[in-house]
Amino acid sequence: MDNHSENTKRIAKNTLMLYVRMLFSMLVSLYTSRVVLSTLGVEDYGIYNVVGGLVAMFSLVSNSLSASVSRFLTFELGRGDMERLKEIFSTSLMIHLALAGIIFILAESVGVWFLNTKMTIPTERLYAANWVFQASILSFMFGLSSVPFNASITSHERLSTFAYIGILDVVLRLLIVLFIAHVPFQFDKLIMYSLLLVLVGILLQCIYLWYCRKNFEECRFRLYFHKERWKEMSAFAGWNFIGCTAGLLKDQGVNILLNLFMGPVVNAARGIAVSVNTAVTGFAGNFMAAVNPQITKSYAAEDREYMFSLVERGSRFSFYIMLILALPILFETEFILTLWLKQYPEHTVNFVRLVLILSLCDILSNTLIVLQNATGKIRNYQLAVGGMLMMNFPLSYLCLKIGFVPESTLIVGIVVSVCCLLLRLVFLRKMVGLSMFGFLKKVCLNVISVAAVAVIIPAFLTSVITCEGWEHFLLMISISVLCTVLSVYVVGCSKNERAFIIQRACILRNKLMIK
Repeated sequence: MDNHSENTKRIAKNTLMLYVRMLFSMLVSLYTSRVVLSTLGVEDYGIYNVVGGLVAMFSLVSNSLSASVSRFLTFELGRGDMERLKEIFSTSLMIHLALAGIIFILAESVGVWFLNTKMTIPTERLYAANWVFQASILSFMFGLSSVPFNASITSHERLSTFAYIGILDVVLRLLIVLFIAHVPFQFDKLIMYSLLLVLVGILLQCIYLWYCRKNFEECRFRLYFHKERWKEMSAFAGWNFIGCTAGLLKDQGVNILLNLFMGPVVNAARGIAVSVNTAVTGFAGNFMAAVNPQITKSYAAEDREYMFSLVERGSRFSFYIMLILALPILFETEFILTLWLKQYPEHTVNFVRLVLILSLCDILSNTLIVLQNATGKIRNYQLAVGGMLMMNFPLSYLCLKIGFVPESTLIVGIVVSVCCLLLRLVFLRKMVGLSMFGFLKKVCLNVISVAAVAVIIPAFLTSVITCEGWEHFLLMISISVLCTVLSVYVVGCSKNERAFIIQRACILRNKLMIK
């Protein structure tokens, strides 16, 4: 119990540090996104969004290996085996360096051909698009090489490091935006923006490398070959490749489809929606970043009761956190976009709302994915769930080919997300004994009830109140947040959780009174 208490404190501390970064990042990002859109223009903003997505297609293997590195490092930390930890780190670093060269060749051949012959980009902006592509490749190469170092930070739960470096990242990006917006020199702003972002990315990766070498014993490269380590990690990464491929086809693949059928303006609308979604999901993501290592470590320690508790509570509370932020945006999307951007492309409002709903569905699966990876047995899981997730791409293509509106691609994503959640529960019931009925009742039914209760009063007020502008906006924001918080407390939390919340509130009140 003492160990669990320490783990809970560590989760709370890490979450708090990440939220400090997130609040700062969100405020700056809201400003920088508006300036970038107005400075680059809708067309160039869409080009940057879709070309960067094209490069992400080449990171399929990188993402699968990143998941495997995090899993193996965290697992060995849970077992306390330092020698295996060193072997896994060095093996993963060798794999990533070799992989960087392979993907560079693919990007410079297949990627350049696809960009210049297949994508819908105005002829006069094709030169700038190629610069963006090359800059993105360079950024990706450095990011790929640093994956084992970032995975080490996560595995050691040094998430405050991510918080501090993340704040530095936001500040540097803000300076870049101010530079391209206000410096009176004549230059192609899209090209300059992409190049400066690359320099920031390289600088940050160098900081991560320096930190890991200074603080973690295993982060020392040793040139040796362990057949069993290579085989074990390659097998895990190979099967995980299916899920990563499916995830990127769902996001970047569909983004490219929208470019081919609709053009860069629709990509700009989707890019804006993704920016809003990133800001909102970041809050829940910070909470999950603090919880995920504990799930893997509790599995390695065979503490099943604590592990299942983390999985269920992690899913519920990450949904609650996101709902508190998402519900006001869902009701006030048009006002927020007008206040933020003044002018925005067609389809943006619907994209924002549907992307948030999709993320609310996806977030319920996050802890399930971590638990499945912790088992190391993912072949059948990836074949089934990854295969289902891949249906996003052909079904979206079919919808656009028939002539449906671009929003149909996100509706497809929502349906597929629910199907994937059910498949994950089926596999985890067999793999680790997770109760499918228990998860559906304690998590899914719980969050649906919370969301249904929270939406009643705001939906009613939207249809009856007559005030407009700021008065309407502030009223709806206040009511939506208040209703969601009350619904979470009354409907979502158990008796013990409500008692814990009251206890922590009393402690905080007493501290404030003493001061």
